[in-house]
Amino acid sequence: MKIALICFSLTGQETGEKLCLGLKEAGMTAALDKKSKYLPDSIKFSTSVWAGEKFSDSDALIFIGATGIAVRSIAPYVASKKSDPAVLVIDECGQFVISLLSGHLGGANELALKAAELLHAVPVVTTATDLHHRFAVDVFAKKNNCSIFNMKAAKEVSAALLAGRTVGFYSEFPVEGELPDGLLLCDECGKPVRSADDGLLKDKESFAGSDALCENTSSMMADDTKPECGVAVTAHTFCQPFASTTQVVPKCLTLGMGCRKGKEAEGIAEAAQKMLDTSELYREAFEQIASIDLKKDEQGILSLSKDWQIPFVTYTENELKQVQGEFTPSPFVKKITGVDNVCERSAVLASGNGTLLQKKNGENGVTTAVAAREWRIHFE
Repeated sequence: MKIALICFSLTGQETGEKLCLGLKEAGMTAALDKKSKYLPDSIKFSTSVWAGEKFSDSDALIFIGATGIAVRSIAPYVASKKSDPAVLVIDECGQFVISLLSGHLGGANELALKAAELLHAVPVVTTATDLHHRFAVDVFAKKNNCSIFNMKAAKEVSAALLAGRTVGFYSEFPVEGELPDGLLLCDECGKPVRSADDGLLKDKESFAGSDALCENTSSMMADDTKPECGVAVTAHTFCQPFASTTQVVPKCLTLGMGCRKGKEAEGIAEAAQKMLDTSELYREAFEQIASIDLKKDEQGILSLSKDWQIPFVTYTENELKQVQGEFTPSPFVKKITGVDNVCERSAVLASGNGTLLQKKNGENGVTTAVAAREWRIHFE
């Protein structure tokens, strides 16, 4: 975690230096700037300019001084709780640590507790779910390294829990531990169930007939039996079990690719987008792209890797041959690469011999396949 600190007095500098040392010992990157004509090496530009620079390149900002300074400095740059960095305010004497912005997704609450521990200060956390020790879907997503979609629905989840209402919870993945108070385990239609299926990620075909099932379920159940809002842990864009659904998307998929030598980047990107459209999978669910090592310098795939901001991994012919499973063979591919299938085998291998969700699809000199590694939800 990269943390930028700023102080405005000698006392604040002493507090900042103490905190910087503690944060570094905890494995974080921390740097202290000063803004005062009475402090040596003080920055020459305004605190607002400093905040603007740090907003874009830091995970957290810590103001050691008055709350008003922090609020006025960050105001022009506050955009979204999904993208804003954590912002803390600490009084110059180090008595109170305030979580000011991005308490959950940005990690400000957690950082405030750590900073308070290091300074022997009082943490000030004002988010309602923390105060009442209720489940917070954004904290859950962050701890499980997931993306979160439909923040409006996420607010409804928190409001329902704080009001003592039941919130639905559905997962395409196995669940370990006890569900937090207020969550009710449901199926893909939003119907309450007794226990979690200890299964693997479902592909779209496994939901065949689910619309009819949901219609039948609705006709047999009272309207107030099914939760109105809920959380769905899913990799699929179509997964909406509740009238208001917050989707939590884990990074657990691998895109296996093969292509004609020198295939242009535009064609590679089009094939990848078509895969997303036809499979209705979230792009954010992909953690890597995989292929044979003959393609390690293929500029089109490298361009896609950069655009999606995920790694591109490759394997040798022998490594791919060792992968167990039923794959779509191609005599042409075997003649060129030495192995009968590249995209399916590489996707499965990269996912730790995971589940093949989408078999080979080839068009215009590009082949794609999708595999999922084993992934589980952990409730403490």
